[in-house]
Amino acid sequence: MGKKFVDGRRIFGEGKTARGFVCGLVVGTIVGILQGIVGSPLREYLLLGFLLALGALLGDLASSFLKRRLNIERGGAAPGLDQLSFIVVALILASPVKVLSWQVMAVILIITPPIHLATNLVGYKLGLKSRPY
Repeated sequence: MGKKFVDGRRIFGEGKTARGFVCGLVVGTIVGILQGIVGSPLREYLLLGFLLALGALLGDLASSFLKRRLNIERGGAAPGLDQLSFIVVALILASPVKVLSWQVMAVILIITPPIHLATNLVGYKLGLKSRPY
């Protein structure tokens, strides 16, 4: 919404919108519901989908906030921050509902960066993204 922080810079990047946040939250919650239909109990998956989506979105916003403070422009790379902030916050928010073993968390933290980079590269090759990272 173009809001600026006390340092005079935008709070978040131009690509962050209330509409995108709400849509991400709704879609993440729906995915949780769909997983609950296959698994059980449905109520747990509804809550888990909501918390994971909320955490991922908040982690992404935190990353955007930090990138603005570090003078990294929209679309600019911040290795590690771009690939892990959303997953770390999502796991923290979901932990009251589902505590993962340290082995599962380690696997998630190890495989997320290459998957994130690969999907961005595919998006770039398909013309959906302006940068390959």
